[in-house]
Amino acid sequence: MPTKLQNKVWNKLREIPKGKVTTYKLLAKAIDSKAIRAVATAVGKNPFAPKVPCHRVVLSSGRIGNYTHILGVDRKIELLKDEGIDIKDSKVVNFKETLYYF
Repeated sequence: MPTKLQNKVWNKLREIPKGKVTTYKLLAKAIDSKAIRAVATAVGKNPFAPKVPCHRVVLSSGRIGNYTHILGVDRKIELLKDEGIDIKDSKVVNFKETLYYF
């Protein structure tokens, strides 16, 4: 049974448009939470990926971060590239222009 926080996170993930990324910190702020690590954990437990696009959440530095898929980070990079996001050395190219604010 999902927690209230998980449901809030998963619903907010649906708002991130294709071709954009956001950060765990911005996602936490968007659901009015200061618990960034708990938000990140909820992102990682998303059972609806990639339909609910948790792969669009990256670190505040623009680095890709983790992905809890059997293929891991390689799958996250593949999904992002398929959406037109350029990745180089595990980091989003043009991060500031690609960043989505809720």
